[in-house]
Amino acid sequence: MRVLVSGGAGYIGSHTVLSLVASGHDVVVVDDFSNSKPTVMGRVESLSGTHVPVHAIDLTDAEKTERLFAHERFDAVVHFAGLKAVGESVAKPLAYYRNNLDSTLSLLEAMRRHDVPRLVFSSSATVYGEKAPVPYREDYDFLSSSSPYGQTKVMIERIMADAAAATDGLKVALLRYFNPVGAHPSGQIGEDPQGIPNNLMPFLAQVAVGKRDKLVVFGDDYPTADGTCERDYLHVEDLAAGHVAALQHLDAMAEPVRAFNLGTGTGTSVLQMLHAFERAVGRELPYEVGPRRAGDLAAFWADPTRAQTELGWRAEKTIDDMCADTWRWQSANPQGFPGA
Repeated sequence: MRVLVSGGAGYIGSHTVLSLVASGHDVVVVDDFSNSKPTVMGRVESLSGTHVPVHAIDLTDAEKTERLFAHERFDAVVHFAGLKAVGESVAKPLAYYRNNLDSTLSLLEAMRRHDVPRLVFSSSATVYGEKAPVPYREDYDFLSSSSPYGQTKVMIERIMADAAAATDGLKVALLRYFNPVGAHPSGQIGEDPQGIPNNLMPFLAQVAVGKRDKLVVFGDDYPTADGTCERDYLHVEDLAAGHVAALQHLDAMAEPVRAFNLGTGTGTSVLQMLHAFERAVGRELPYEVGPRRAGDLAAFWADPTRAQTELGWRAEKTIDDMCADTWRWQSANPQGFPGA
């Protein structure tokens, strides 16, 4: 298939582009580079051994999005593009609602006008909110989120379901994934957060490479095995493979919209991840315990049964794989990707 990947220069998007190309798909990327760097695509082309066309377009611009679809033919869209920092979304809710919803509406409208019938959406486990029973299952109906970022995912899932109900032939896979970490085994592409990392793994990597003094563990008095929060960490390579599996399953779906959890089904604590990263680096890393962070849940993880059964997908890589690949990327690229 000829696949448009929105946000394809981003962390998960770039790994998925490689996975799509390796699976024989013809890939085109659209990205406004607001949270990624153009130099990513040179490395993607080098690793894939093929040219990947890139359109530097802000998808909130409906006219430019329409022109893209008018001049290119696509069989499917994989939609990553959007703002994604939870804390920033609390401070700038209107920017998040406008960017994430407008870009999605532009895409859906262009897809409808040009008869593009397949869509894979990068959703998030944050749609389960604070009250869903653990492990999270896709049939939980009371979707919500405590952050504007998460609420945009909830809203977009609803928009896509309504669009599919009103558009004959449109099939949509909603991929709710948990905590993507790791990097390509080459060490050439990986996570390159702008500013202070919001997530544990890139923060750990920056401590290990000397960019940060120490890790702060937000609370060690949770009702978990070691008192620190537990999350379902998933290697980005496994996650990318999940997008390919979902894309290739769309035509066989009996219903127009189907949600899938992409996770390992296992919780890993902050301290367990810290010690795994120490094994990858070969030395202890400095950390201190701070107060709990507002809004953090004690523990959650996926029930990945549906993805295993229907997509034939399962996470293969271990926590040690995730840490080793992250360290290979970060140690080779201590400042992340070079600027344009």
